[in-house]
Amino acid sequence: MIKNIIVILLLLFDVAISTSGDCFAQKHNGYYLNPILQGDYADPSIMRDGSDYYMTHSSFDYMPGLTVLHSKDLVNWEPISFALKEYLGSVWAPDILKHGDKYYIYFTVAGASKGGNYVVWANSPYGPWSEPINLNVKHIDPGHATSEDGTRWLFLSGGHRVRLADDGLSIKGNVEKVYNGWRFPKEWITTGFGLEAPKVRYINGYYYLMCAEGGTLGPPTAHMAVLARSKSINGPWENSPYNPVVHTSDNDEKWWNKGHGSLIDTPDGNWYIVYHAYEKSYLNLGRPTLIEPLEWTNDGWLRLKKGVACDKPIKKPIVSQGQVGMLQHLSEFRVGKEWRFYREFSSDRYSVDTNTITIQGKGNSPHNSSPLLFVGGCHAYELEVEIEFEGDATAGLVLWYNNKYMVGTGISPTARYSYRRENTSRRGSHKETSRIWLRLKNDHHVVSGTYSLDGKTWLKDDWGMEISGFNNNTLGGFMSMLPGIFTCGNGKARFSNFKFTPINND
Repeated sequence: MIKNIIVILLLLFDVAISTSGDCFAQKHNGYYLNPILQGDYADPSIMRDGSDYYMTHSSFDYMPGLTVLHSKDLVNWEPISFALKEYLGSVWAPDILKHGDKYYIYFTVAGASKGGNYVVWANSPYGPWSEPINLNVKHIDPGHATSEDGTRWLFLSGGHRVRLADDGLSIKGNVEKVYNGWRFPKEWITTGFGLEAPKVRYINGYYYLMCAEGGTLGPPTAHMAVLARSKSINGPWENSPYNPVVHTSDNDEKWWNKGHGSLIDTPDGNWYIVYHAYEKSYLNLGRPTLIEPLEWTNDGWLRLKKGVACDKPIKKPIVSQGQVGMLQHLSEFRVGKEWRFYREFSSDRYSVDTNTITIQGKGNSPHNSSPLLFVGGCHAYELEVEIEFEGDATAGLVLWYNNKYMVGTGISPTARYSYRRENTSRRGSHKETSRIWLRLKNDHHVVSGTYSLDGKTWLKDDWGMEISGFNNNTLGGFMSMLPGIFTCGNGKARFSNFKFTPINND
């Protein structure tokens, strides 16, 4: 009887943790529910420094770039710094680490005249970080490693590596091929071999090399993380008989395209894998970060811990008190932590004062305004903001993929506008005012907007849109739909009383 009661209570707990309306409140009573970072936190790289953990992700076209997060328990995270102020291009697949008494982030810049592999460094993960240094080496996804004799190496996509100078800030020697990857079964549906994202850990006398394969987008079963090991950093590399470590094997699974893994341990010696995945039916949220426990096999390999499911409550790696919400400081407009501009960062363009941000207009529509965005991550939510105008400005709320694919609502002192893809439509006029309130709702991909001239009575404009197709598989670019604010025209807009409210109607 008592056993049956315990089972029922566990089932009720499972339901409770799985249906929380707050998409950033998934950690309860010593358990957590994946993802640990909801929304677009792709290509995670993680390190431990004593009892502190630091993680960063691909920042793509958002600036400032390479936001660094801190955690004490691997589940609750908060942003502490950013490492990149200059827009170089789309930033991919970083690797964060500590070597000696300095911290480094190696990363790829793609699709621009300044493309290549770069490094920044700092004396503290809280910054300040150095200016980016171009390493002038090809391939993508750099991963740092140190050999038995202290030599520093940079592992790269395609199973390549190159030697680093002793300070880690330049290349020494030529690129060489050292690893051929793990050949997955031919009947698996992927986008290709795609050997990339190398991450090296030295554990119990072996170098363990984790890589991604199969392609990071496309079919749900494409992506995966595989493991190899060697007694020497120079190889030869032996593939794990338990590969892949993580992989989506069926289209019915909740998490698609699982891969790009990074190994991390706790001070008491337990190991975990941090990786990204798309959530089925919510591809436009980007790739959240997940974490799962690992176990050692008798023959010395790490594999997923048996009896644990990534979409069910999992015991927290480290017991901690309280909970950190990634968006708890959202109304403070902390640029470079929660908030980032699209393809531009100029501290002269904005000013922040007590939960209010003033942004100088740019361009003639949100499409060329370089909006200010954040990672929302929820299935359904509502944005609300109060706007005051200075001069001839138009301002508003957007859900942004890129400057061709977005949806939003804008307003000037005398007129209202809607924005869908590349189109701008005037929706009406109103008595001239210097202050207005806007709301934008995303209800499971269905977007609508309302406005108010007094902050009390809300009026609806009929321009709604469905945005489930605004994702990487259809539009490319590895982007996601991020909510945010914009100012365009020849004036300024002051945003205050910003609210982000998750909607619990799953």
